[in-house]
Amino acid sequence: MSYFRTAVLLAGLTALFMGVGYLLGGAGGATVALVIAGAMNLFAYWNSDRAVLSMYGAQEVDERTAPDYYRMVRDLAGRAGLPMPRVFLMDNPQPNAFATGRNPENAAVAVTTGLMHTLSREEVAGVVAHELAHIKNHDTLIMTITATIAGAISMLGQFGMFFGGNRDHNSGPGVIGTIAMMILAPLGAMIVQMAISRTREYEADRIGAQICGQPMWLASALVKIENAAHQVPNMDAEKAPATAHMFIINPLSGQRWDNLFSTHPATENRVAELQRLANQMGGGRGGFATGNPGAPSGNPPAGSPWAAGRPRGPWG
Repeated sequence: MSYFRTAVLLAGLTALFMGVGYLLGGAGGATVALVIAGAMNLFAYWNSDRAVLSMYGAQEVDERTAPDYYRMVRDLAGRAGLPMPRVFLMDNPQPNAFATGRNPENAAVAVTTGLMHTLSREEVAGVVAHELAHIKNHDTLIMTITATIAGAISMLGQFGMFFGGNRDHNSGPGVIGTIAMMILAPLGAMIVQMAISRTREYEADRIGAQICGQPMWLASALVKIENAAHQVPNMDAEKAPATAHMFIINPLSGQRWDNLFSTHPATENRVAELQRLANQMGGGRGGFATGNPGAPSGNPPAGSPWAAGRPRGPWG
């Protein structure tokens, strides 16, 4: 099913790309856009994960360079029944994370240094489990391809201001057409992103909570990340807003066009769903206040990487 959705997405975004090309250059522009879109689709399928990781300056780490983080990912991947993904660290002060890759065998998990410095070990585990859930659900393929192509569409719309703004109404879109195109191109990409983002995040929250065994660890992490995202800018994300839907929490400040790419469900709704799941799992003791999440409660599940006797690592 995920591959069918990916094919539909590629076809839809290709059509949108051709439409923008037609506005810019008529039938010839649409033909050029089709050729470019075909090449882009091939690139997006095979290399979009590398492109996104490179965009954020993500550095791959291993058991020698980041032992606690690497072992946590390995242990949680084992609990999820997944192959070991590649593990990356982004030098960014905003706490956030995303997963990428065309399938579980070619997947990667990336977290920011801000996440490692801000969250407790249990909360980091909840975030990593959420990202592994995306990999398990095969969400990462459609997420990464959407980011790549939607970003290209947005760039093409911006180019229209430079290449179409001086045309008259008989030979090009003119100023009004160009402005409309600049609005509709990212808007069309946003509609596709919204269609795949909101329910996907709820499902990843649910499965991620089951992987780590403690829904409130993830809930606590979501509140902290949400609060920090409004205070600590992510300049890399601001330069590429089409990638915002890949992160566990929207990394954008909400300025300029950023609000068009706000595809995540409200954090308070996600926390409420996790609280409900915690109650069902018997792990909701003590409740959870969104204004002051505090430390996650409950005993760690058997076999978890933070069970008794295991070192806590750099997280307090």
